[in-house]
Amino acid sequence: MTRNHHIKIYNRKTETYHQVTVPDDRYILHSAEDCGIELPFSCRNGACTACAVRVKSGDLYQPEAMGLSAQLQSQGYALLCVSYARSDLEVETQDEDEVYELQFGRYFGKGKIKYGLALDEE
Repeated sequence: MTRNHHIKIYNRKTETYHQVTVPDDRYILHSAEDCGIELPFSCRNGACTACAVRVKSGDLYQPEAMGLSAQLQSQGYALLCVSYARSDLEVETQDEDEVYELQFGRYFGKGKIKYGLALDEE
């Protein structure tokens, strides 16, 4: 039996709040779009971080969020394009570059790469 959950979304870029009711068998982003809510997204496949949010309260399930590390997921980050609500939720959109930096920043900014080593490490 499908259950509906109430989702409160704060869009940081537009400084707007949205509320949407989402069935637990439907992606949150798709349901929001069906209600006319415009949120950031890109690939729609869970492979990038354009639709990333930080979960403020509630639970969701995102088995296809390959673009988001398990570590960031455990810190409350989620991708709305591949997330199913498991309770009422409150989420806040994130800046894609910030999430990308959190996930991959330790690998970049260490100089030019040559054969797997940073040049300044030689």
